[in-house]
Amino acid sequence: MAVTEKDVRNALKGVKDPELGLDLVVLGLVYDIEVIGGKVETTISLTSPLCPVAGQIVEDAKTAIEGVEGVEGAEVKLTFDPPWTPDRISPLIRASLGL
Repeated sequence: MAVTEKDVRNALKGVKDPELGLDLVVLGLVYDIEVIGGKVETTISLTSPLCPVAGQIVEDAKTAIEGVEGVEGAEVKLTFDPPWTPDRISPLIRASLGL
């Protein structure tokens, strides 16, 4: 079974930002997913470049991706370009958060 971007995105829904308690996908922190055969390269951001648990979030994302059936290897890159803003959260979730 071939790995899809949707499979990876679904796995990343299990990785939560500890401060906000919402997952990386809902927060709009997943910037790019590239699937090449069984290898996955993902670029994520964080809500703040000063996040004290950045390393743990990156590691949790890698572990989640590697747990997808068919994934042979995963690389998670962290970027702050462009910087994350609440505008990246879906409008429905933003409204429910009062943003």
